[in-house]
Amino acid sequence: MHKNAAGLNREEIVKQVENKEKSVHDYASYIPIGNAVAKTKSWQNQGTEIIYLTSRKSQKEIDEISEVLKQYNFPEGLLLNRKGNQEYKDIAEQIMPDILVEDDCESIGGTNEMTYTHIRSDLKSKIKSVPIKEFGGIDYLPDSIKALKTL
Repeated sequence: MHKNAAGLNREEIVKQVENKEKSVHDYASYIPIGNAVAKTKSWQNQGTEIIYLTSRKSQKEIDEISEVLKQYNFPEGLLLNRKGNQEYKDIAEQIMPDILVEDDCESIGGTNEMTYTHIRSDLKSKIKSVPIKEFGGIDYLPDSIKALKTL
């Protein structure tokens, strides 16, 4: 999340995004939400391949997101982004993750903006969708990948 969201509750953070608070677009200064680093490391330690998908398209912004992931010691993993006219669903359909954890896109239009919503119906049954509240963090999700798959 953007740095000026630190210490605020989820509703206040959503309002910042809706009001176009300045740090929302300062990708180099982004910070993790809660214990996201520990949670994703726990999943990786169970043999899970972590793949990140950023909304950023310019190389400068992608590099900034990559540096944030390194700075906060997120587990290593691919950092994917959309190219040209690609949509998020196109990437998800290409990589076919077992589990797709994504926020509910509340500040930009809700579930209609989520990746899983637009994945082909014949592929959806092969992907476990785990929607989370935007800026709510993933701390409450199970540490166990097996448990995560059953949510």
